[in-house]
Amino acid sequence: MQDDTIHITIIDRDDQEHVLEAPTDMGLSVMELCKSYELPVEGTCGGMALCASCHVYVLSDHELHEPTDDELNMLDSAFFVKNNSRLGCQLKINPEMEGLRLKLAPV
Repeated sequence: MQDDTIHITIIDRDDQEHVLEAPTDMGLSVMELCKSYELPVEGTCGGMALCASCHVYVLSDHELHEPTDDELNMLDSAFFVKNNSRLGCQLKINPEMEGLRLKLAPV
């Protein structure tokens, strides 16, 4: 593993696990990473926290930055929201996310 690459596990809607290599030096979001691996994440709004089509559940105990007001407002109107819900477009990949585990929310 290179110093600028981490691993993030995504569990898809069929409960299949995908361990993705994620570069930490490109400013990618979790949504963009999922799309690059052709996982079923829409990202319809292009990462602007306006559609919730990249809604994920955080399964691991990683310390992630607090959601912005825009993210919270979008989650307030999304379906299947839980305490561990986040928008993948708002989670920028960084080295501290090594081993992060996420599950794609139902659509």
